[in-house]
Amino acid sequence: MTIKDILDKKGSTVITIGPQRTAHDAIRVLCANRIGALVVTGEAGEILGIVTERDVLHECGDRCSLMVEPARPETPLCPTLVQDIMTKSVIIGLASDSLDYVMGVMTQNRIRHLPVLEDKQLIGIVSIGDVVNAHLRETTYENRMLKGYIQGVATAE
Repeated sequence: MTIKDILDKKGSTVITIGPQRTAHDAIRVLCANRIGALVVTGEAGEILGIVTERDVLHECGDRCSLMVEPARPETPLCPTLVQDIMTKSVIIGLASDSLDYVMGVMTQNRIRHLPVLEDKQLIGIVSIGDVVNAHLRETTYENRMLKGYIQGVATAE
């Protein structure tokens, strides 16, 4: 199974954000879309970085004085820019990458979201949950087929 197989089932929508948007904007987009990461893109659509819930949380916990003091109406909540908190060295996957390879990359690098490229174009993003679920489906199917083979019984998919 490849990452492209996961995207075929999941869909290829990627929610992005610009680097000049604020951390508060990122919070709103993450919450509105019920996702854990945003790919940060430039004007030409190129990947500049990735910003995750964890990045925003660290920023708010470490440096956002508005979390302690009441905000004034004219002051945006958490005015830090996305470009200042994003991860700039983005680890990417290729559509042709195998499930096992991607699981290893995500585990070794301790990342939960992996943007996927094909022909240098962003075609999707997979989360560790997507990868684990696909692995579980694949393993369950193989297990069932092997049990059927051993028992001499034909099984339906």
